Amino acid sequence: MAVTEVILLQRVAHLGQMGDVVKVRPGYARNFLLPQGKAIRANEANRSRFDRERAQLEAQNIKNREEAERLSERMDGLSVVLIRQAGDSGSLYGSVSPRDVAQAVTEAGFIVSRQQVSLAHPIKSLGLYEIKVALHPEVVVPVIVNVARSAEEAERQAQGDATVVKEEAEIGDDVVLEGEIVAEEVEVQAEA
Repeated sequence: MAVTEVILLQRVAHLGQMGDVVKVRPGYARNFLLPQGKAIRANEANRSRFDRERAQLEAQNIKNREEAERLSERMDGLSVVLIRQAGDSGSLYGSVSPRDVAQAVTEAGFIVSRQQVSLAHPIKSLGLYEIKVALHPEVVVPVIVNVARSAEEAERQAQGDATVVKEEAEIGDDVVLEGEIVAEEVEVQAEA
């Protein structure tokens, strides 16, 4: 198996820190690390260039991290609402992708790209989701994504409204909300 040695110009998750010489597959280096400026090929010329510019790169990295930390403080507790069509079971007729989340966060006043949104798989049902947004390789902030059919439903989901719990209850079940039994309300609602 062929490998390529690269020098990391910044921290890369699951790979290493700035200045580390790591072995990666050629395609990963050629298609991701090199074009995005996260690494340079590990040859003698680049090693000496990196040694000369190391202090400058570290200073730039610290500056970028501090900016990201200030932004993360402003983004702390951010919640965005995405209105989507869904079936009666709560399954979406499409899905919510990192691009959708990035657009919603940008509309909330914070500029992020889809590459910064960490989403293991697309969201395919209604509900509240905690999504990680990487502002810097060392600064990750959680964002709450509220996927709902309407603004009213999003508001109910955000508040954890009792009506949502009541809709899921069966007739005759005792539903406990913050210590009070509201089974009578469920039965009255079912009879109406």
